Amino acid sequence: MKTDVLIIGSGSAGLSIALYLAESNNDLEITIVTKASPEESNTKYAQGGIAAVLENDEEAIQKHINDTLIAGDGICNRDVVEFVVKNAAERLQQIINYGANFDREKRKGKFIFGKEGGHSQNIILHHKDSTGKEVEETLLKQVQKHKNITLLDYYFVVELITEHHFGEKVEKSTCFGAYILNSKNGEIDRIAAKCTVLASGGIGQVYQNTTNPIIATGDGIAMAYRAGASISNMEFVQFHPTALYFPSETPSFLISEAVRGEGAILLNQQGERFMKHYDDRLELASRDIVARAIDTELKKTGEKFVWLDCSSITRFSKKFPTIYNKC
Repeated sequence: MKTDVLIIGSGSAGLSIALYLAESNNDLEITIVTKASPEESNTKYAQGGIAAVLENDEEAIQKHINDTLIAGDGICNRDVVEFVVKNAAERLQQIINYGANFDREKRKGKFIFGKEGGHSQNIILHHKDSTGKEVEETLLKQVQKHKNITLLDYYFVVELITEHHFGEKVEKSTCFGAYILNSKNGEIDRIAAKCTVLASGGIGQVYQNTTNPIIATGDGIAMAYRAGASISNMEFVQFHPTALYFPSETPSFLISEAVRGEGAILLNQQGERFMKHYDDRLELASRDIVARAIDTELKKTGEKFVWLDCSSITRFSKKFPTIYNKC
């Protein structure tokens, strides 16, 4: 097979760049390869929402930048943070224009903004507690409208093709495409591409407990490394603080941070609200702090879980139907 652009991964990253390229150049032949069904990605399982200041409010934008830098413990690249935050509204508006349905007030039709950990203001746009699924499905519908985008599902990318496959030794390798395994018939195909994009997701399944789907096995990072790409920031793995304690189930079921944003509190086995010992922001401290606090509590007591008390939240089943139905 041959294509102009090969995109590995069908989450929001892969689909977004496919749409951008297809809309920019109708003559480009774009092929997306994904290892399971097209919608199966980390994107699909994101519950809470997307942080963005939609209004042209310089003070609110600056708060978002500062919150992000604080959450990053000063390790963030400030230029990148500023670029992402300042361009977030435009990118989000594009998804809205594509048809994504985010929660609005019934009477006035204004967007409802939630609050999550590490934020000093309500800027989280959401679709109940299945925001990622809404975004993924919206992008997929747009991709299917473009005749110059081909989506190959149930193909597992085995290796990027570089000079070493031809017996050549070079200082800087070039990617010519990829070898892909057809999961349905077990055959390996070769797909040649002028440009290859890795949008293959994360490595959650490396760990015993993860809220990532079973496809998040880090293949893209591994094959990029084997092909000679530069790999950076591998030490920064984010652990979501709250997942349903149900040891026999993999992956673990995510309990959105938005639940704490609505007022849920963390309690130890003695019924004590323990976050007051770790951070003034309590349950809405940034994720690394909340995750470490829970881990510390479990190590101190020898218990296997803590409690998330949601009793103060009104209309829980309406706001968090996915979580409600699962529990």
